Amino acid sequence: MNEFDLIQSYFNWEITDPSIELGVGDDAALFNLNPGHQLVTSTDTLVEGIHFFKDASPSDIAYKSLAVNLSDIAAMGAIAKCFTLSLTLPKLDKKWLEQFSSSLKESSKLFHVNLIGGDTTKGPLNITITMMGSIEIDSSIKRSGAREGDDIYVTGDLGSAALCLKKIKEGDKPSQIELNSLNKPIPRLELGSALRNLASSCIDVSDGLEQDLSHILRASNVGAIIDTNKLPLGDSVNNYVKDTNDWSMPLCGGDDYELCFTAGKSKRDKISALAKNLETRVTRIGTINSQKELEVIGFSGMRSSYQHF
Repeated sequence: MNEFDLIQSYFNWEITDPSIELGVGDDAALFNLNPGHQLVTSTDTLVEGIHFFKDASPSDIAYKSLAVNLSDIAAMGAIAKCFTLSLTLPKLDKKWLEQFSSSLKESSKLFHVNLIGGDTTKGPLNITITMMGSIEIDSSIKRSGAREGDDIYVTGDLGSAALCLKKIKEGDKPSQIELNSLNKPIPRLELGSALRNLASSCIDVSDGLEQDLSHILRASNVGAIIDTNKLPLGDSVNNYVKDTNDWSMPLCGGDDYELCFTAGKSKRDKISALAKNLETRVTRIGTINSQKELEVIGFSGMRSSYQHF
């Protein structure tokens, strides 16, 4: 099987978005944006041994590869539209490809995005997805919009994926809830797009709350105070913290793929109503100030967020 047979057999799916004129099969794809809209794009690479274990299921790898890119689109308040896939494979394994392709196709339907192109090559297993979306001009939620006095919020709960990873590395068996947190994060697409007129800044929490919130602070030239007692935790992480007092797990663990955003105090009721309407946990964890640093109340231990190098 050559590259073109591989693409035709596993990745040439029906396009469901009429604004996409040309997808897989040509030198490049063609799609249209609505008048008054601009392109939003984000790329993430997942590498075997770094982002997923060697024995990870192809289905989980495919889902997570798509979900982490969608989380970036959600953080901008945009609508996800289509994506390209660059797949590097150590060998042609039809069973692996069938499971990966089937999961990626199912996930793309779930999140209403279309595969429009990409590349395949031979080498150590890694998956690169470039996600594209659209948003009305001048309505995106950037990291640089936080202002003194804004509330700080985070969606979902924190630390479950990191705790799962810790258990696997230490030979313990994680729960199914923890495994789902690690392998099947939920991109907050609907909430993200609804925050466009509410949030002053936003970021997706991929490398740990402390590090990613700090990106907002630097971009906005502000500081913040957050309270560990207000952090949203699942049962297993809550028990872990009670036993160890190790708040670095929810603060720095990473792989949460939740949204951290800021908003003025006048938006509290609307944000509460939005969370209730979307049945999504949204927790106020702190306040933006002018101190140009992040202060964490309730934990003074070592904190070290994920570093790519």
